[in-house]
Amino acid sequence: MEKIRTVIIDDETPAREIIKHYLNDLDDIEVIAECSDGFSGLKTITMLKPDLVLLDIQMPRLTGIEMLEVMTEKPEVIFITAYDQFAIRAFELNAVDYLLKPFEKRRFLDAVRKATDKIKSGSGEREPGNKILPKMPEPVSPVSRVVVRKGNAINLIPVDQIRFVEAQDDYVMIHHSGGKALKQQTMKYYEENLSKSDFVRIHRSYIVKIQEISRIEPYGKDNHVALLKSGDKLPVSRSGYQNLREELRF
Repeated sequence: MEKIRTVIIDDETPAREIIKHYLNDLDDIEVIAECSDGFSGLKTITMLKPDLVLLDIQMPRLTGIEMLEVMTEKPEVIFITAYDQFAIRAFELNAVDYLLKPFEKRRFLDAVRKATDKIKSGSGEREPGNKILPKMPEPVSPVSRVVVRKGNAINLIPVDQIRFVEAQDDYVMIHHSGGKALKQQTMKYYEENLSKSDFVRIHRSYIVKIQEISRIEPYGKDNHVALLKSGDKLPVSRSGYQNLREELRF
């Protein structure tokens, strides 16, 4: 019988031990790796390409949700966490199940069996995490950092380093103090989830950090251009100019 190759990712050693102990009851599960943080977990998933991942959400260095932002593999995922506020996001991400610590053994085994049934039947029609991420509901508070992947490298860009965000078809280009990075998310996501006291949408293709604006100049009839401290010049639409007037009160 071919076994379900499984990876456990949780920063708490006792939690990983309990999971492994419970999995001993299932003959069709093979734990091929365990990780204690998001970075090592992402590297392990990329290298081993497991069928199933048992994933904590709140972890140091990289959260479970941030892992999905840059994950290109297609494992089934069961979220295991002590925080219930992520449940809606988990199911929007097509997670098989969402277990709230502490959980009963029977509840855990039911979740794993549901995942193994999907894997064996091939009914999951799984997508990479970074493809299904746009289906998530938006966070309830402004984002504090952006996770981007370039090759095998994972970079964390603090929001306070972002100068402006530029639309690039189905992607956005994050222009920041260390350069720029392409991200598969929408302008709407950043418009709604960057701090509204720090960022403003000046054009359908641009969201800019207010402190980066050096001055605003007329550009043709009824148009303007924003000159940034970095030397960049960005177009300002009529609605964008109104947004600036409201934010800067001029």
